[in-house]
Amino acid sequence: MGTEQQLPNPREGVPGILDRFAGPGATPAELVLQFLLPLVAAGAAVAHAAFAVGGWSAVQYLLCALLAFDIVGGIITNATSSGKRWYHRAGQSFSRHFGFVMLHLGHLAIVSWLFLTLDLLWLVTAGLYLLIASLTIILVPLYLQRPVALIMYAGSILLALYVLASPPGMEWFLPLFYLKLLVAHLPREEAYRPEREADESMKPMR
Repeated sequence: MGTEQQLPNPREGVPGILDRFAGPGATPAELVLQFLLPLVAAGAAVAHAAFAVGGWSAVQYLLCALLAFDIVGGIITNATSSGKRWYHRAGQSFSRHFGFVMLHLGHLAIVSWLFLTLDLLWLVTAGLYLLIASLTIILVPLYLQRPVALIMYAGSILLALYVLASPPGMEWFLPLFYLKLLVAHLPREEAYRPEREADESMKPMR
């Protein structure tokens, strides 16, 4: 097993869309994890909500499934070596990473609106913590990113458990939401590659 930060170019056409999502050079195992487990998570989230709460509207069940798919898929994609290599490639500036985090404020707004009858205090508190934690992780020196990310994630768990209300049927949302962004996405880490790729990279050019 070796590390390799050299990034292949995305392919053309439809395969290029996949490359820009999962990262160029994503292995079959990485792709299976990224697409199969989120489908399982979406089904499990809907089943849990139907059993624990019931009586939701079709829109609520649909959004529950989509959020579970997106968040679990995002955790896995952002944590893969191919994803790390792609999302932390040269040119991915502060504004790109923070902008990605900002987009997820929409997730919080959806949950507050559909599952907490638009609890604005919940929305503001969860959103402010996300922004403060993300800024901290991005701005610390690279060698501190991983421990700081884990500290901030631990704080988010305490926030979700003891401060913020848990959306009934969506108790999993905040812990996995913060995991995706604070731990899986933001820290830059070495891209470990399969042994065969490491061997290929060591061959002399002809």
